[in-house]
Amino acid sequence: MKLWLVRHARPMAAESLCYGRLEIEVDPAQTAELATTLARQLPAGADVRVSPRQRCEKLAQQLCKARPDLIARTDPDLAEMDFGTWEGQRWDALGAAALEAWVQDFGRYRPGGGESVNEVMRRVAQALQRTRTETSSAGHAVWLTHAGVIRAVHLLRQGVQTLHEARDWPSHTIGYGQIECFELDPPSPGQDQAPVKAS
Repeated sequence: MKLWLVRHARPMAAESLCYGRLEIEVDPAQTAELATTLARQLPAGADVRVSPRQRCEKLAQQLCKARPDLIARTDPDLAEMDFGTWEGQRWDALGAAALEAWVQDFGRYRPGGGESVNEVMRRVAQALQRTRTETSSAGHAVWLTHAGVIRAVHLLRQGVQTLHEARDWPSHTIGYGQIECFELDPPSPGQDQAPVKAS
């Protein structure tokens, strides 16, 4: 089984903005380019699952328009982390005390009263389990999703179920509008393919 992780296009918002569940516009040209790349690369019968955020749903719509044989299903567990009252605020406006509280209890703290990192890890683990169960062993599963979800997938593949230290959260992931594909089972570190840049 292969899992394709696809990160949505670049947001049309300031990089300093905190957003997770917040609906924001993304680069329409990059979305179209990414949809075209996926339509060309995905095999027939691929199981496409989509975050409920519009930045991913719009990509799914364009993909399915180009590839009518594909059916995209919304999966709430593929949504980005919910930052509660922090949503839509500038990171530098949140205050050092709030950010430090998160760092000190990184896995369990709920930024802005939203979700904790460990809650995100649990729902992504559930999504992985469903994907393993519902996709044939020789099939391809495709997630149209976000950076936080992709980071969680990589930790889960390494056997990490919960986090305690902020330093353990991956600092890097694939860029906006990029794709990576790897064997989902067995979860062995180091088997990821290099990111494929939309072109």
